[in-house]
Amino acid sequence: MPHVLLSGFEPFDGADANPSWDAVAALADSWDGPAEVSAVRLPVEFARASSYLLQAVKDRSPDIVIATGVAQGRRHVTPERVALNLDDARIPDNAGARPVETPIDPEAPAALWSTLPVSRIVEGLTAATIPARVSLSAGAYVCNHTFFRLQAADAPTVRRSGFIHVPATTEMGLGEDVPTMPLATLIEALRIAVATTLATLEDDQACFSSSVRRPAHPS
Repeated sequence: MPHVLLSGFEPFDGADANPSWDAVAALADSWDGPAEVSAVRLPVEFARASSYLLQAVKDRSPDIVIATGVAQGRRHVTPERVALNLDDARIPDNAGARPVETPIDPEAPAALWSTLPVSRIVEGLTAATIPARVSLSAGAYVCNHTFFRLQAADAPTVRRSGFIHVPATTEMGLGEDVPTMPLATLIEALRIAVATTLATLEDDQACFSSSVRRPAHPS
């Protein structure tokens, strides 16, 4: 049975909750599909977030990793296409760190791609009338840092991995000027993202099996 690892973040910047963690924790608890789904809570700290996630990857050996974070101000669920090799914090993290225009890894490429089926996830969400769009920027805060470290670690593997930003939730009571989405909708959105990625994983395995069986040269 495939294993899906989800991650969300602790609250930060004075907030009482972080909908990324609330959503993935609820989804892991309620999941009843054809896979094992677990969740890990990450600190909002440049120095520790990715190590927490990568330790969970090492311990659980998942087939799919979907990291999530909140993007307050966005109206859509936004699967991220690319992680930038850049830390440039607008505010300090929860440990007080605030890197500015700093490469995450000076020896690494300028950007790394998600290996989630980003467009198919957006199509599935749109079909379910959940506002969604592909994002080409995960920012340069702890979310992007974690996303980049995840993709760098996964580069030698065939694991499907990437990052999805979610809006703030209605339950946070942020006021009418802040776009929000009910927590229940975020949970359903991530359920669709997991199911879509699992289907893609099955396609990957079918293609691999077909290529193994196919003769190297026509007979």
